[in-house]
This record gives sequence, structure tokens and C-alpha cells, in this order.
Amino acid sequence: MSNRHAWIAVVAMTWLLSGAAWTAAAELAGDPTAIRVAIYEHSPRPDAKGPTNLERLLTPAAGFETRRVSAEQIREGSLGKADVVVFPGGSGSAQAKRLGPEGRDVVCRFVSDGGGYVGICAGSYLASSQYDWSLRLMRSRVIDRKHWARGSGIVQLSLSDEGRALLGVNDATAEVMYAQGPLLAPAIEPGLAPYTPLALYESEIAEKGAPEGVMVGTTAIAAGAYGRGRVLCFSPHPEKAEGPHRFIESGVRWAAVGLDSER
Repeated sequence: MSNRHAWIAVVAMTWLLSGAAWTAAAELAGDPTAIRVAIYEHSPRPDAKGPTNLERLLTPAAGFETRRVSAEQIREGSLGKADVVVFPGGSGSAQAKRLGPEGRDVVCRFVSDGGGYVGICAGSYLASSQYDWSLRLMRSRVIDRKHWARGSGIVQLSLSDEGRALLGVNDATAEVMYAQGPLLAPAIEPGLAPYTPLALYESEIAEKGAPEGVMVGTTAIAAGAYGRGRVLCFSPHPEKAEGPHRFIESGVRWAAVGLDSER
């Protein structure tokens, strides 16, 4: 067997075992309150940073069951066993392309029917109303699209009262890693309610020709509703080593509770 064919076989087995593992974990745990989290995986590599960082936080001990899902699995109905889907960093347009029109429709129906959606960086581009490939789950647009690749580094956020309550923190400010996430602002999108800003950028990254004075004051974290489901968008990366990790744990719990849920 060639190296390429061996790699393909390993990938196929990884997808198969991941589905079986979720089912087995649910049966063994016997915990109806565990939140079932589908983590979108653009690449089947087991060491993919986005999914791996999330799995380190969303543990069974914390009340979560996680499973990585591919675009193909989403199209085949894997979200039917999930309470919330998380789209981590990467490329929003690439995620949309991999999902295809059918997969994008599946995600939208999942949220409309009461599922939760959490977008991190690329996942927030995907959830916005900005692009022709966007899911339009949130009434948000992207500021300064021309300079989306504005660099990365630690930035400071200011949290609203709603943000502190939803994210489970007391401090009015927080530091978090930023890596070219969307600078969000309200959009005009018929049929969608306005989002609630949970945090704004108080400092900025302005590299690679990006102008200064644009990022500060734009929305860094936003919460909204789509149909009977909840949508939470992080422009920065609280799942990375720098944290704050509480944002992810509290945010996923919030998103997992549909608007008409008794959970």
C-alpha cells in the first residue's frame, strides 16, 4: 500500500471512529444534561489546532461531549445528534466552499430548529451577512474588508453587562489573542433581529497596510438569534492558550440552549 493510500485509510477510519466514539460516550456517560458539541473540522488531521484547542476545554468533566464533523458528515445529517456546532478558525470562504450550498442550508436549518452556532474568527465571517457565501445567521457586516489580513497579537476588550453575564466573568475588560478575525458592525438584513454586542475592541492590530483607528470600537463578540436557535460569534480566539477560556465554556453552554428549550 502506498503512503498516500495508507493516509487515506487512516483518515477514513478516523471519521468512522469519531462517530462511534460520540455514540459510545453518550451511552456510557448516561448523562442527559451533557452538551453535545459538533466541532467542524476542515482537515481530518488529528492535530488540527482549532478542534484540538476546543476539545481541551469542552471536556466530559465540564459537562460536554465533543465530536469532530466534516462538511460531508454535516451534509449527511450528523448535526442531528448535536446541541451546538462550533466553526473554529481557518478561512470562512473555504469553510463555505467545502460545505457547499447543501451543507450551508443544513447548518441554517439546524440553528433555525433550535440548535446552537458558535463561530470563532473564520466561523464568524461565515455566520455574518456580509458575503455571498455567508450563512446570514447574524445581522452583522465586516468593517474594512480590504484589510482583513491586518495581523495578529494580544488585544484588549471591553465587556458589556450582557457580555459579563453571558460569558460568566466579572471583569469589565479582558485580553485575548486576535488573528485577523472580522471587525463586526450591525448590518441591514431583513428578517434578522439585531445582535447584542458582548464585547468591543479597546485596542487594535493595524499591520500589513491596515489603517489605524478602525478596529477600536468595533464588535469583538456578538450574540444573536436565528429562528429558534442561538448564535454566538467571536472575532478573536479565546480558545487559544492565552484565553480567557471561560468565554468558550460559557458561550457554548449559552448557545446550546434553544430559545424554546427546557435545558
